[in-house]
Amino acid sequence: MRTANRLRPPSRTALGLALAGVTVALLTGACSLQQATCGGDEYPVLAVGSAGSACVPDGEEPPKGYARYPEGKVPEHEGDKWDTYWNTRTLDAQGETVELPDEN
Repeated sequence: MRTANRLRPPSRTALGLALAGVTVALLTGACSLQQATCGGDEYPVLAVGSAGSACVPDGEEPPKGYARYPEGKVPEHEGDKWDTYWNTRTLDAQGETVELPDEN
């Protein structure tokens, strides 16, 4: 007597786990596509009185003409909330946030 090789359909649990795995992979992959503002051993600094920024090695002070971003307003990735915010603002010599003049 010959028996047929039948494939059993995957269970709902297996399908759910596979779908969850794909979802997690997509979500974590999207996060890694964002360009970091600075490298792992650096922090971002803001040009004082003008547009611009730079990255400074951890443990070093900002160079002349640059300052640390105000606490809680540090951009972490290009295009994030604080990166966008600082595209139109800077710090003055007293450390106050000021609007940048229009480029027009």
